[in-house]
Amino acid sequence: MIIHVPNKNTLIIDDFKFKCCIGKKGLNYNKKEGDYSTPKGLFKLKKLYFRKDRVGIPRCKIKKKVITKNIAWCDNPSDKRYNQEIQTRNKNLTEYLYRRDYKYDYLITIDYNHNKIPNKGSAIFIHLTDNYKSTAGCIALKKKDFEILLKLIKKNTKIKIG
Repeated sequence: MIIHVPNKNTLIIDDFKFKCCIGKKGLNYNKKEGDYSTPKGLFKLKKLYFRKDRVGIPRCKIKKKVITKNIAWCDNPSDKRYNQEIQTRNKNLTEYLYRRDYKYDYLITIDYNHNKIPNKGSAIFIHLTDNYKSTAGCIALKKKDFEILLKLIKKNTKIKIG
């Protein structure tokens, strides 16, 4: 199964077509850290992270993990843990997953830059939005649409961006 994001405001899976938003600078084959673009390509879905205290335990067919206060994603290109989940409270190295707002109540990691090439981009997720404002490079959906997506995806589902 393939999730397709053909443009800046459409996500398609099966017979479902959802409104979404992407990076402020659009789609890009040559993604760089901090450029506000969403990487083009075909990628695996890695893991669903969720706030159990807010959304309960979702049913889905991909790996899942509860977001706790120390979970973050390293977005510092000079750190050896670049573009992976880390346990920390050091805000200089990270994209915190335990947020005050709702945006990461659900998030799915995308297997972009899995080789961890410095400055090629990190922390590319599918996460939540309530206003469709552009992201820093992720893809965002309304909560009700995200929950439908969770029911449809399988372990081998990929996302095609662009």
